[in-house]
Amino acid sequence: MNGNTAGNLYNGGLFCEYDGTVYFSNPSDGGKLYSMSPDGSNLAKLCDDTVSYINADEHYLYYVRNNPGATGAALSFLSVNTDSLCRIDREGGDDSVLILDSAPCLYASLYGNYIYYIRYDESEGSTLYKVKIDGSGCKQVDTAPDFTCSANGEYMYYNGTDSDHYIWRLNTTDDSKGMLYGGNCYMPTVIDDTTAYFMDCDSNYAIARTDLATGEKTLLSEDRVDWYNLYGDYIYFQKNDSEHPCLGFMCTDGSGYTTLFEGNFKDITITSEYVYFRDFSTDQSYCVPLGSSAAPVAFEPGVVED
Repeated sequence: MNGNTAGNLYNGGLFCEYDGTVYFSNPSDGGKLYSMSPDGSNLAKLCDDTVSYINADEHYLYYVRNNPGATGAALSFLSVNTDSLCRIDREGGDDSVLILDSAPCLYASLYGNYIYYIRYDESEGSTLYKVKIDGSGCKQVDTAPDFTCSANGEYMYYNGTDSDHYIWRLNTTDDSKGMLYGGNCYMPTVIDDTTAYFMDCDSNYAIARTDLATGEKTLLSEDRVDWYNLYGDYIYFQKNDSEHPCLGFMCTDGSGYTTLFEGNFKDITITSEYVYFRDFSTDQSYCVPLGSSAAPVAFEPGVVED
């Protein structure tokens, strides 16, 4: 099973929905771990860690701890400084936190009984690792910092970072890998091993879709994008434009293009009812109902006192 959606993990994993509950990094309380119902009710504080890359399964939540003053400056090129990889009971409680890896980590993705993640240390730099959900069996999977956010069946998918930008497929049964698509791709989202969506580096980072059986590629729009998130029938994206940047969305076939909110935004994360995102400059959080063209509103869930 996957611990979160590919699109959410590419965008920092600040929200994760599992079994009717949304787990999230609360912007009203310094990014600490909270839960709520999908409609925003039943707010609860789970622990005092500032969190990102949230994953969930039947018993636990997994996240990257990013507490103020934490180490991890060596990973700042990946957008945030981080500390350790952690696990906590789904019901929360600081006393239930288990550190799975104390090294600086990013892009944590739950798959079955393992977490795959980018790990940094001074001798190896940033490389792909995995660790069991009980903290045992920590080992290097690849010497490259692969973003293994997209998964289906026994496979995880990522774009090359060293000699190419092909889409590669990692078999989680033995950690073997093979080339799936020979394009110039960034942040692929693979659907059922048949269709891939990605930012096309050959087309100014526009969003493209390819049929993996035939290799036929279709550009869904001509916009250069900074971020995107595919959820169900929708693709949300941040348009990169010097004069008219905006957050927008369209259907997965490229139809229904809608400009939602003018400006520069980041961290586009999606649940079954809402789309959440943050202003690039101010970090103000916003939300809008999924699939709606209504004006976004500030997302300020409040604070639950200890």
